[in-house]
Amino acid sequence: MPHPAGRSGRGRGASRHGDVREVELGGAVRPIPHASTQAAVLDVIRAAGTISRVGLIAATGFTGATISTVVRRLIDDDLVVETGRAESTGGKPRVLLRLNPAARYAVGVHLDHSGITYVLTDLAGAVVARMSRTGAGTDDPPAVVARIARETAALVQGAGVEERRVLGVGLVAPGPLTAQSGMRPAPPALRGWADFRLHDAVREAAGLPVVLGNDATAAALGEYWSGAVSGSATFAAVYVCTGIGSGILINGIPYHGTSGNAGEIGHVCVAADGPECWCGARGCTEAVAGPAAVVAAARADPATARAAGLADRPRRGASSVAADFAAVARAARRGEPGPRALMDRSARYLAVATRTLATVLDLDRVVLTGQSLAVAGSIYLPAIREELDRTFFARQTHPVAVQLSTSAATAPAIGAATMVLQSELVPLHTGARIPANLTEEERTRRAPAARG
Repeated sequence: MPHPAGRSGRGRGASRHGDVREVELGGAVRPIPHASTQAAVLDVIRAAGTISRVGLIAATGFTGATISTVVRRLIDDDLVVETGRAESTGGKPRVLLRLNPAARYAVGVHLDHSGITYVLTDLAGAVVARMSRTGAGTDDPPAVVARIARETAALVQGAGVEERRVLGVGLVAPGPLTAQSGMRPAPPALRGWADFRLHDAVREAAGLPVVLGNDATAAALGEYWSGAVSGSATFAAVYVCTGIGSGILINGIPYHGTSGNAGEIGHVCVAADGPECWCGARGCTEAVAGPAAVVAAARADPATARAAGLADRPRRGASSVAADFAAVARAARRGEPGPRALMDRSARYLAVATRTLATVLDLDRVVLTGQSLAVAGSIYLPAIREELDRTFFARQTHPVAVQLSTSAATAPAIGAATMVLQSELVPLHTGARIPANLTEEERTRRAPAARG
């Protein structure tokens, strides 16, 4: 769920009564296009951590009667609970409200040919269980879907959560993924999934509502949900797993583009005369700097292959790219010249693509995430920072903060679960793309809450 002003437990006008806080959020929630009054109120409660009914009136602009009705409904549905009173400021102490984290849960699934990651989150977005299993590989989609259903059920049961409290399954994978068009365009390793009706198959097998999405966009949402990018208005997650992509959030709302392909920096040209990419273009970031390109170059040089431990490792096609890339990254961190040169070259190209993204969108923050950056982030981080510090177009106006994710391997799955919570509990207006710009007055009013 996007947060209209600040992160959980932070904001303006906080008061204490024992261990209980009330956080009154400045301004209304107009930049977030909620689909209903209840969605807006629940989102503000989630963002505030604890807040009174009076605080909700101030934060949303709704009338007292509306807030009273909506809050009563949320309490009756067990989504919100009363949690003590705030410190008195002269009158009767205000009753505080907060989410009931155990009221609902969501499952997030990240599907990739190299691995499938599962997380179970509570209503507040905290991860209560997680696991990783073998990827899709070359298995037929129906067989993989049956396995996803079994493993999802095992995750929920293992956590001791009643199935009736699970809102649904968020499932993300490379490329745009929709119930209408499937996975198009599908990367080579998942080409067999292009026309597969994944949404219907998972819904039928798991017996739960299903929300589909792009893994890079979900990774950005997962980083935002975790609080890693508090205060950033225009932020992107640069995502490297077996491919390269990025997810874009503007004021907490994912930007998908017309067809769900926004942020595909893996297919931005960084070498006009470079090798042909699977997408049909030449010199794409993924073709010259992606994990598969790094592994292919390492295997092509006997000395580098030996240094990375690939010489005696069998080639298993796309399914081994993640493991082989990790081996090259480990060798590079040990100081092996060949692997280090390859990783540095990849980092330079990714830095150029990131600078292009930052310049086009005027970003204020970039988070490096994904399984491959979980093992190689220490190599890519300084290269991307140096590129942005030196050549980002608006560098004299503002810097672009660059940071490594603290949950790089699971961010897409966490974002997938967040998609379910958002869809079921705080839905946005259909078709919402980029929210309206805040006025200068609203921006000034919100600044204290954003800084937390």
